[in-house]
Formats: sequence, C-alpha cells, structure tokens
Amino acid sequence: MEIVGIDKDKILQISNKKKEDDWVRDYRLDSYSKFSKMLMPKFGPKIDLDFNKIIYYKSDDRDEMIQSDWKNVLKPVVDELDGLGVLESEKYLGGMGVQYESEVIYHKMIDEIESKHVIFTSIEHAMKEYPDLVQKYFGKIVKNDENKFAALNGAVFSGGSFIYIPPYTKLDRPLQSYFRINSKNMGQFERTLIIVDEGSDLHYIEGCTAPTYSESSLHAAVVEIYVGRNAKCRYSTIQNWAPNVYNLVTKRALVDENGTMEWIDGNIGSYVTMKYPCCILKGDYSKGTCITISAASKNQIQDTGARMIHVGKNTTSNIVSKSIASNGGNATYRGTVRIEESAENSVSNIQCDTLILDELSKSDTIPKNSCFNLSSTLEHEATVSKISDDNLFYMMSRGISKERATELIVLGFLEKFREELPMEYAVELNQLIKRIL
Repeated sequence: MEIVGIDKDKILQISNKKKEDDWVRDYRLDSYSKFSKMLMPKFGPKIDLDFNKIIYYKSDDRDEMIQSDWKNVLKPVVDELDGLGVLESEKYLGGMGVQYESEVIYHKMIDEIESKHVIFTSIEHAMKEYPDLVQKYFGKIVKNDENKFAALNGAVFSGGSFIYIPPYTKLDRPLQSYFRINSKNMGQFERTLIIVDEGSDLHYIEGCTAPTYSESSLHAAVVEIYVGRNAKCRYSTIQNWAPNVYNLVTKRALVDENGTMEWIDGNIGSYVTMKYPCCILKGDYSKGTCITISAASKNQIQDTGARMIHVGKNTTSNIVSKSIASNGGNATYRGTVRIEESAENSVSNIQCDTLILDELSKSDTIPKNSCFNLSSTLEHEATVSKISDDNLFYMMSRGISKERATELIVLGFLEKFREELPMEYAVELNQLIKRIL
C-alpha cells in the first residue's frame, strides 16, 4: 500500500489501514486542519518541498507487520539492515525496535527487561493496548499547532516507539529504535512517546539512515518525553540521513522535581536539518543537558541547537554544541534559554564551539537567552576557529600525514560528545566523521 499526496481522504485511509480508535482518527483530522492553515517556519534555512509529491505511507499488505524473530522478516530487508550493522548492535541492548518505511517491522525485548514490567512497543500497538496511558500524555507537550511539521506529523504519523518505565525501575542496558527510509520521495513520520516514572532510569538510543536519491525525502518526527520525580532519561541519537533528506524534528521533554533529562544528539547527514531538543524544567531542582554535534559538508545545512526553559526553582541546564563545517557546508547553532521569574536560584551554561575547515564553509551562532529574575545565572560562551597550522605542522613533523592529522584534530574536537556514547556507537561516529573530511 502506498499513499502519495495529502488530503482528508488519504488521512482517513491511513487511519482505516491501522484500524484506529475514534480519538486517534479525530486527532489526525484536527492536525491536518491545522497543517493546511499554517505557514512554513519563518526562521532558518529555506525549505523547498512539494507536499503533493511525498509518499506519506508505504508498507506491504501483510496483516501482522511486527516480528520478534529476524527469520520472519523479508530476507532482502534483513540483509540490508545487517549490512548497516543493525543486527550486530542488538546484542548490546535490552530491547530493539526497527521501522522500515512507514511501519515497525521488528520488536523484541530481553526477558530481564520484560520481567520488570517495562512497556516497549510501537505507538500504534500502545494506542490499542494501553489507550488510557497513551491519551494521558500523547500530544500534551508537543501540540499539533506547535509548527507546520508537528501538525503534519500529527496528521500522518506512522510507527515510532512507546516506552513506559514503571516507578523505581532501572535498566542496565539501553533500548533502541532504528529508522530506515528506502524509497524515493519517501516521508517518514514516526511518533515517539516515552514516560520514565518516579525514581526510574532509562537510556534510549535512536539511529536513522537512508540511501541517496536525487529526489528529496522528508523526515518529520515528533518526540515527547516525560521524566518523573527523581527519574533520569538519556536520549542518544546519531542520524546519518542521505544528503537529499529534509530532517525536521520536534523533540521535547518535561522534567519533574529532581529529575534529569539528557539529550545526546548527533547530526551527520541530511540536506537540511532543523532540530532543537528541548527541556522544560518544571520541577524544583530538575536538570537538563543537551550535548550536540553537527557536521555539515558540501550542500548541507545543519541548523541545530537546544532549548532550555527553566520554570522550577534551583534548576540547572547545560548546553554543549560542537559544529564542524567543511567543503562548503553550513553549520549553525540556534538555541533558546529562558529562565522564568519563578525559577529562582537557577543556573544555565551554554558553550558553542565551531571548527571551520576551509574558506568555502560557514557557521553562525544565533542564541536567544533570557533571564527574568535576579537570583539566577546564565552564561554563554562561543568560539569559532580553524585548524591551527602549528598543530598540523607539529603532527606532520612526527610523520603523520596531513589528512590523518586533520582527522585526529577533528575527533579530538568532538571528544566531549563521543565520551557520552556507548563504545560501539563512538566507533560508528568516528567512521561517519572520517567520511566527510
């Protein structure tokens, strides 16, 4: 089944295909109504998309899509994912979900995680099996009138993960979802909802790839995360979309008292990326961290950053942004920190560092920082630099080639980000960075 273009009837087709309850269908229609009236973002890079040419839904016609054994997944798909290292990575995880085009095709958790009553499934399955839990949180912190692409996701979302971690539950191994676009003009619109209940701890990893086609593809995801009292969530992602993909994602977390939210966000691929993970620090003593890297090469625009909204007292946020621009790429930091009047004695630190590797590339830092009380502290530091000729000369004098010396300097520049990743993902990041240098 393939649905190209967007209108009310096609949205109903998606909803009927998924056999959704009335509340889900109505949410889609309301989102489409808002999408059709909203303008494109007025900031950031130009987005040149023909919404009538995009494939909004694509899957085969099997009734049972989700498998828990790779033997039951189509062999060409398994071979493709195996070549990307997806199957190999599973042995390090507590659970894995894989979305191919518009549907989740594989999902499995180890027995140890299941015994803790953790819920890790597709968003569609959760809507059917846990409707009260999903309705309580779905679309509450990322509303369907947030921006044009959040509204679009609300209308045509398909696939994505639902995770619920019960109170006082700590997972020793990460959960992971992997998203793959494999068709020309394909749009992928997964919806992820994560609830980490009081006193619990979760590390969730997301990976994304697509092959290269001349036609533009679109990835417009929405992620909502709720971090309970004394809970912690870490969300790590490395996206390596092909250079024809528009990657336009809305990610937001609401953090309760003494909770901690950590975004570890890597952006290597895509034609245009616009992504600004956000923490709303609602509870007193809550903490938010966002460590990002953006690598922009030829014909790439990485418009990324973070948003921290301090509401509770004694809240803390930390933003570390590392950008690399090479071969004419554009790597821009765009961020917002807002310390409300109620957020007394709060602290925010922002550090933005950019490495420009040639005369064709460019970078901008566009912060919007506001503090509305006198007891809080907000610090912003930004640097833009090139690779030092002295450093290159020193390393080359020790017998290291210029290309290898450049590579080592860049990897050292990204050390703060790499050290936050599990070992196998740090190795993958090294390989991705080497390709663009």
